[in-house]
Amino acid sequence: MTRFDVVVLGELNVDLIVRGDVVPRWAQAEQLLDDATLTLGSSAAIMASGCARLGLRTAFIGLVGADLFGALCGDHLAARGIDIGGVTVAPDLRTGCTIVLQRDADRTMLTFPGAMAHFGRAHVAADAFCGVRHVHLASPFLQPALRPAIAEVLASARAAGATTSLDPNWDPAGRWDDVPDWLPQLDIFLPNDAEACAIVRAHHDAAATLEDAIAWLAARVPLLAVKCGAAGAIARWGAQHVHCAPPAVVPVDAVGAGDSFDAGLLCGYLAGWPLEQILHAAVVCGALSTRAAGGTAAQATRAEMSAALDDRAG
Repeated sequence: MTRFDVVVLGELNVDLIVRGDVVPRWAQAEQLLDDATLTLGSSAAIMASGCARLGLRTAFIGLVGADLFGALCGDHLAARGIDIGGVTVAPDLRTGCTIVLQRDADRTMLTFPGAMAHFGRAHVAADAFCGVRHVHLASPFLQPALRPAIAEVLASARAAGATTSLDPNWDPAGRWDDVPDWLPQLDIFLPNDAEACAIVRAHHDAAATLEDAIAWLAARVPLLAVKCGAAGAIARWGAQHVHCAPPAVVPVDAVGAGDSFDAGLLCGYLAGWPLEQILHAAVVCGALSTRAAGGTAAQATRAEMSAALDDRAG
């Protein structure tokens, strides 16, 4: 019996998103901002929230501290109907936090890893993937305790009958270690264009273009979907090669758009749609998520996604 459509493993933290035409100055200078929002952060949690919003039965496996930020993460996930039975609360740890400073169309991020750095294989129950259709893992480079076990975790998910996906997000060290070991255990790989190029430049060709990176990665994973920001996305699935531009949306906040893209793609993938429709769903969900501040406030419902897909088809 299927318990969950999607189980998400990964980091759990809050985002403090601040906006303003400000460059931080030292020497105790105080500067004013235009806005500040405290909300659910982390690629994995935003992606799980997007899946639940689209009607997928979703569960989360992660680690938080016994603190205000940890409670906020759990409350946000539970409010979306996500099963949080796999979230461990550690009384001796503090939940992570990312400060996102947005200025015009750009942003910089400062992250205190907290509990996410301690999340490891021991926090994943032996039967975690039983009755699960798909397992998604995000931000491996922010989870050093989990990284040595990622290939084994993905293999165990597949052995239990689940398909698998991974969104690498950025490697702060710039090394991209272990990625070639993970790719054989994946059904779907979900980097953005900068990440795809960086991975291939680290492991294959230091001068690789995006086209080179897509070719190299697509030869190593069944379905590759590369997020390209305002340019949309590119997907390769076997001999199929699809590009999709995003719908016209007035963006308020792009934080988490790539994670909502992942959720839309999985929704279409699990529904058995053709590649072009899967990628359209992904870019629609990514774009619609930018309509409000924070990664989860404006995520698309299944009805909103369907309406947007109908508009594009018309």
